Amino acid sequence: MAATPDVPIDLRSDTVTRPTAAMRSAIAAAAVGDDQYGEDPTVNELQARVARLLGKEAALFLPSGTMANQVALRVLTRPGDDVIVSRESHAVWHETGASAANAGVQFSEIGERGVFTASEFAAACKPRNHVIYPPTTLVEIENTHNRAGGVIFPQAEIERICAAARERDIATFLDGARLWNVAIASDRPLAELAAPFDLVSVALSKGLGAPGGSLLAGSKERIERAVRYRRMSGGAMRQAGIFAAAGLYALDQHMKRLAEDHANARLIAERMARSQRIRIDLATAQTNILVFGLAADAPDAPTVVARAKERGLLIFAFGPRTLRAVTHLDVTREQCARAADILFEIVEEG
Repeated sequence: MAATPDVPIDLRSDTVTRPTAAMRSAIAAAAVGDDQYGEDPTVNELQARVARLLGKEAALFLPSGTMANQVALRVLTRPGDDVIVSRESHAVWHETGASAANAGVQFSEIGERGVFTASEFAAACKPRNHVIYPPTTLVEIENTHNRAGGVIFPQAEIERICAAARERDIATFLDGARLWNVAIASDRPLAELAAPFDLVSVALSKGLGAPGGSLLAGSKERIERAVRYRRMSGGAMRQAGIFAAAGLYALDQHMKRLAEDHANARLIAERMARSQRIRIDLATAQTNILVFGLAADAPDAPTVVARAKERGLLIFAFGPRTLRAVTHLDVTREQCARAADILFEIVEEG
């Protein structure tokens, strides 16, 4: 379908996807029960399956990725603790201050472009029982990293960081909302990617295209504690099997096709790189997210967003001269090629 202002090419996020007809059929046929009582069979099936995929003892369904991240903080930290994260992480930039309001923690941002090293982690750790420092009790890694352009955190470095954390009795959490993309792009099993961490979150509503839902996975003891914090956060649901059915369908049908999203993002990146007015590092075009800058002689980001919308393309401004485009299952390769041409033309027109 050709893009028009009424039917745009929507690259604002991979959360804009709509359930396919087959996914809607799976939703309609879902067996359901009251999930708060643990009686929704489809939720129970999804939780067991995700736990197996991630190599963990148990998993818990939550309505959103932000809630999953917030519950993880409640399980692994205490108010006043210090949490080490990558610079510009989702926890700091995209959860409207929830971590301070809910878990009462502070963040130490380290590294560059979405990643950091075990040495940087060790240097940033604050000791327990210090007279003035807040104790570092958790290290959180975001993989893929949103604001860094969907980059994959190197697994070998993850293993070194988590080993250093264990030596210091510091907990480990993986914000793996797009961990599915990592598994496909790196050809690594999900369980291998999740293995170093105490808790792992994954999202169903991004690349997999389900209408909602995330899961936390970890030991039975930690997941049992997470149940209480989910309830405390207002996340205990009733017949949530309609969401879980969409997630199960997505795991069956939408995982392998993530490679198409990655290839489409690479296509857009390579076409935009032809412009001297677009600042994009092709080395970061690893999955389905592109974050790119605009040179001083190019239009600013709000102007590009507005002009693109007039031509039937929706993208997202991350800053005055920074934009993000995200590929997903609701856009074709032809539409992505057209999107790249639209952006190139707008920027070159000045």
